[in-house]
Amino acid sequence: MAQMVGRNVAAPLLFLNLIMYIVVVGFASWNLNHFINGQTNYPGVAGNGATFYFLVFAILAGVLGVASKLAGGNHIRSWRSDSLAAAASSATVAWAVTALAFGLACKEIHVGGHRGWRLRVLEAFVIILAFTQLLYVLMLHAGIFSSKYGPGYRDSDYAAGPIDPAAPKGGAATTAARV
Repeated sequence: MAQMVGRNVAAPLLFLNLIMYIVVVGFASWNLNHFINGQTNYPGVAGNGATFYFLVFAILAGVLGVASKLAGGNHIRSWRSDSLAAAASSATVAWAVTALAFGLACKEIHVGGHRGWRLRVLEAFVIILAFTQLLYVLMLHAGIFSSKYGPGYRDSDYAAGPIDPAAPKGGAATTAARV
């Protein structure tokens, strides 16, 4: 029962981050489309010199976040060490790009100017995701260090035991045929 602690907490966090990353992709793509078309006077778009860079990194963070959540969903389903490695590495990359978007969101807020409600919502989601994704990454890495929070590296279904150097080569069928 103690091994379910990490899975029971990581699964809802994974689902929450997946929904938030999908929202980020939607808002970032809408804002970037209007920004590229030169419609910065459109309600909801505008911004300042950091807006374009923020939108590019926000959409990149959103796409990487959704992809990492697919690997995380596979890990939650199978709950093995090999899926843990894939989920932890992709989540770390997604968090790194989200942290870059977080920094640009802070810069955009600091510079000021008129920012529409869609851009402000996108900034809020990126700021929240920077912290929730970090929490998710820490939970996955806790599974690497302790089998209480994750599958650990000593699962009994990987190997039956130590390899006997005196055993004949060729597997079980060859050994059974010789007996």
